[in-house]
Amino acid sequence: MMGLLVVSAGCATKGQLRRGLEAQSAALAAERDERIAMDQRLAADVTGLRGELEGLRRDFGTRITMLEDGMQFTVPVHFAFDRAAVTAEAQPVLDRFSAVVNKYYPGSKITVEGFADPAGTAEYNRRLSQQRADAVRQYLVQRGVPGQQLAIVGYGEERLVVPGASGSEQGAQLNRRVVFVVETPPNAMPRNDEVTLMQ
Repeated sequence: MMGLLVVSAGCATKGQLRRGLEAQSAALAAERDERIAMDQRLAADVTGLRGELEGLRRDFGTRITMLEDGMQFTVPVHFAFDRAAVTAEAQPVLDRFSAVVNKYYPGSKITVEGFADPAGTAEYNRRLSQQRADAVRQYLVQRGVPGQQLAIVGYGEERLVVPGASGSEQGAQLNRRVVFVVETPPNAMPRNDEVTLMQ
């Protein structure tokens, strides 16, 4: 009778062990399938982002530069002399940029850098460039980019594209611009090193 009890207990233990191994195997298979699906979504996101960035470059002449912690977008958003209002000509590229930010860069810090041509005093140009950056920030917020994601800075007449060009001189409009710097968190996906573009 004692020998029968030992055998019976041994069978119960083997059955529990087998069920435990089957459950563990099923959990590992589910985890593997989830990782494969996540990799496929990431690959689709990277492909989609690459296409969007290429479209910005092709359709609007946007220059995209990779930085250590993000990307710099030099977009054709220019301003009239002594004005800070977003022009009708700038709205299509800002609409596209905001769509890219909303889809691929949620939670990333975006700095809108404003610039001015060298007409006027350095302090006046700094204030005007700050107003330009703020006008663009407000436009992006109206397009759904969260305000807390956006910072602004006015550089005035620093980093001129066409040195000395101001007012109605050739190239002056290129100095009256904004540039976007998108800083991605370290764990953001897709990672910038996975997106390669021609500059």
